[in-house]
Amino acid sequence: MKFKDKTLCLDGNPLTLDDFKYYLQVRPEISLDESVITRLQEGRNYIEKQIRHGKIMYGVNTGFGHLAQVRIPDEKLDELQVNLIRSHAAGVGPYIEEDIVRLMMLIKIQSLIQGFSGVRPRVVEQLVFFLNHDILPCIPSKGSVGASGDLAPLAHMTLPLLGEGKVMEKGGERDAAEVLRALNREPLSLKAKEGLAIINGTQSMTAHGVMALIRTENILYSGELIFGLSLDAMKASLSPFHRAIHEAKGSPFNAACADRVRYYLQKSEINRSHEHCDKVQDPYCFRCYPQVCGAVWEAYDHVKHILIREANGVSDNPLIFREDDLIVSGGNFHGESPALTMDYLAMAVSEIASIAERRIAELVDSHMSRLPAFLVEDSGVNSGFMIAHVTAAALVSENKGLATPASVDSIPTSANQEDHVSMGHRSARKLLEIIENTETVLAIEYLAAAEGIDYHRPLKSSPVLEKVHQRLRQDIPHLEKDRLMYEDIQKTLSIIKSGYLQKTAKR
Repeated sequence: MKFKDKTLCLDGNPLTLDDFKYYLQVRPEISLDESVITRLQEGRNYIEKQIRHGKIMYGVNTGFGHLAQVRIPDEKLDELQVNLIRSHAAGVGPYIEEDIVRLMMLIKIQSLIQGFSGVRPRVVEQLVFFLNHDILPCIPSKGSVGASGDLAPLAHMTLPLLGEGKVMEKGGERDAAEVLRALNREPLSLKAKEGLAIINGTQSMTAHGVMALIRTENILYSGELIFGLSLDAMKASLSPFHRAIHEAKGSPFNAACADRVRYYLQKSEINRSHEHCDKVQDPYCFRCYPQVCGAVWEAYDHVKHILIREANGVSDNPLIFREDDLIVSGGNFHGESPALTMDYLAMAVSEIASIAERRIAELVDSHMSRLPAFLVEDSGVNSGFMIAHVTAAALVSENKGLATPASVDSIPTSANQEDHVSMGHRSARKLLEIIENTETVLAIEYLAAAEGIDYHRPLKSSPVLEKVHQRLRQDIPHLEKDRLMYEDIQKTLSIIKSGYLQKTAKR
C-alpha cells in the first residue's frame, strides 16, 4: 500500500491505523496494484476449474448454513449467489454512519485482494468504484450476531453493487440502480462463490472498531489536557506525577501519562502559587490519574493491535490455497477476537468518563475546590454547573450498563448449525455509545475546569493550558450567570471532536 498524489494504491500489504485515519480525512482515490489484479484472476481461475471438475465446495455449489448438504446444480450457481444477498439483507434499525461504511468497504477490499476468496477482479473494482465516487450503501445497524461474520450488514453493503437497494450519494438517499444509470456503470453480476465471499467476514464490526480506535485516541489525548486544566483549577499537587513513582510501579503507560501531565503544567503560575501549601493529598480522581489513564492507554494499545490485525486479515469462508491445491471450510468469520477486545475497550473508555465525573464533582463542590459553589457567582439565584454535573453522572451511569460485555452472550442460529456466535457487532455498537457519552462528560469537565481557571485570575496556567483555555473562550464566555447550558456543552463537544486538543497535546 502507498499514498501518491492523493491516491491510495492497494497492493495487499497491511494498512495501519494512520492509513485508515488518512483515508477518512483526505478521501484519496483508490487504485489497485497490477499484482492484485493478477492474484485475483488466478484465484478465480482456480475456483472455476474446481467447478468444472465437479468438486463439492461449501457455498459455491451447496446451500448455506443448515442447508450446506444441499447440492446446487451448475446452472443455478449464479442465482444462488444473488438469492444469498437478497435473503441476507435483513437488517433493521438506523443506518450505520457514513465514515464507518467507508471503512467497511475499504476493509472488505483489503480482505478480498489477499487472493484467498476466489472473486473476480470485477467484484473488487465495483467496490473501488463506489468508494471513489463516494456512493455509500445504506446499511441498517442491527441484525448481526457476529458469526458467520456480519452477514446482514455486509449483504446490505453488497446490494447496491448489484443495482439494488439504497445508497447515500451527494448527501441524499437514492436508489442504487438510478445512481448507476446516471454514471453509466453496469451493476455487478455475481458468479459462483462471490456473494458468499463478500458477505462472510467481520468487516462491519471491525470497521466500527477502527472508528472506535480513532475516537478513543482523541479522547485520551484530549482528556489529558482537560485533566491538566482541572488539576490547576483545583490547585492540586504535582507530586503524584513524579517519574520515580511510576518507574517503581513498572508501567510505561502510567509513566508516559505522568510525564505528559508534568509537561502540560510547566510554568503554570497557578501551580507555583501553592507549591508550599499545607495540603497533604488530593482525592484519587486527581492523585491516581496516571494509574487509571495509563491503564486505559495500555488497553487501547492492546485493542489497536488486535483490531488492525483483524482489519488486514481474511475472514470469509471457504478459503482457497492454490499452491496447496486446497479449498478449506473453516471459521475465520467468527468475531470472537474483535468482540472480546471491543468489550475490553468499552470498559476502559468508561473509566475515563467515570474518573472525569468525579473531578467535575470536586470542582462544583465549594468545600473541596474553594471555588464558588457550582462555579457561578450568586449561587442560589444561579445554579451554575449543578445540572451539568448531573448530566455527567447520568452518562457515567449509562456507561456502566453499556460496559457489560456482549461477548459473554451467544444465541444459536441457522437451525443450530451456527450455534455459538460472538455478538461482536453489538460489542462494537455499544462501544461507540460509550465513546459518545465519554466525549460529552469530558466536554462538561472542560467547561467546568475553564471556569475554575477564570477564578484564579490574574494568575495564569501554563502556556499549553492557557492555549486550551483560550480556545474554549473563543466560543464560550465565562459563566457570569445562568444561561442555556446544553448549548455550551454542544459547542465544547464540537471542539473535542474536531481533534484540536489532540493536535495540541501531540505537539
